[in-house]
Amino acid sequence: MTMRLTDTRRAPEPDAPSPTRERRVIFERAPLLPQRAQTAPVAGLAAAIVLAALAAGASADEASPALAKYQEALDTSLDRALAYLAKEQQADGSWSRDGGQGGQRNVTGITSLALMAFLAKGHTPGIGPHGEVLNKGIDFILQSQQFNGMLVRGDSGHGPMYSHNISTLMLSEVSGMVDPQRQARIDVVLPKALKAILSAQQVPKDERSAGGWRYQIDSRDSDISCTGWAIMALRSARNNGATVPKDAIDKGLAYIMQCNDRGELGGFAYQPGGAPGWGRTGTALLCLELCGRHRDRYAVMAGDWILRHLPRRVGDGEHFSYALYYCAQGTFQLGDDYWDRFAAQMYDLMLKAQDKDGSWPVSGENEGEGGRYYTTSMAVLAMSVSYCQLPIYQR
Repeated sequence: MTMRLTDTRRAPEPDAPSPTRERRVIFERAPLLPQRAQTAPVAGLAAAIVLAALAAGASADEASPALAKYQEALDTSLDRALAYLAKEQQADGSWSRDGGQGGQRNVTGITSLALMAFLAKGHTPGIGPHGEVLNKGIDFILQSQQFNGMLVRGDSGHGPMYSHNISTLMLSEVSGMVDPQRQARIDVVLPKALKAILSAQQVPKDERSAGGWRYQIDSRDSDISCTGWAIMALRSARNNGATVPKDAIDKGLAYIMQCNDRGELGGFAYQPGGAPGWGRTGTALLCLELCGRHRDRYAVMAGDWILRHLPRRVGDGEHFSYALYYCAQGTFQLGDDYWDRFAAQMYDLMLKAQDKDGSWPVSGENEGEGGRYYTTSMAVLAMSVSYCQLPIYQR
């Protein structure tokens, strides 16, 4: 089976579950607590089996003549990258350069990004060649929850909210794909994780920072990067039927708009009043696209800004892997020439830069925290977007 791409859809309204979640077990409408009918895990597992059977035939960019030439090389590249990640997984299920001893910074965040890389190529927990890789990684995240609901372990780098938001997004995305026992554990862990995100947003902040998130659960300021991950986690859970307040997503999006350069150029900054960057602009674009503002004025201007600042080499700009991920996801949602132009540049750069072992090299100081586990996971997530396998990012 081949996956065909279209640009005819509009983004779902923020108060409506996404129609792309048919394969998922949907949360009942109870305050943040997923409750499923007794038959739901069976239905979810059956759907997962079907998806695993289809994954081998999933393909990218077939509907775009400009990108079809990359198909074979892209498939091979992503399979090599996932083989590298599978080989590097630790015995405890994590991706950690210290052997899972707790010294690795952001270990839950890096592990969750690696898990989503497998999901993005169509792999399913417990099924197929990477099924147990996924199960082990999910178990590691489920075992990492702290008393306050945070999904963190060891050194959390800049702050725990980054890893927590990414791990919450991963658990929401994988909910409904796992076996009944793991689903029962997700149903306990995920509501607590969502509550922690909502609580962090409600910490009193000044007008400049209101609605956003930053490094700590009690931070009194905000930034666009941490806010983007939080919005993705909340949006994913809401799409999946959890009763995440629409107001929380709206307030997060209002903070994103505070970071707009307020001119006619379309860029977005790390914090209000700062200089725009391509990773930050990609973050804003994806949030706009997935939260009911598909192709509105600011989304189109952000897409135009990104096309004016395409990377010329791997490592260009600040936080290259992060920026590549968000700009790929955002321009894919815009579609048409935005995706064709960005994807062609991305494929040309990244296919040449991949190392023999299937990984991508570290190209910046911040990427050193997660090393090649981070750069490779983010590369797969960026380059596999048009396979349309992760529900949150489907068109």
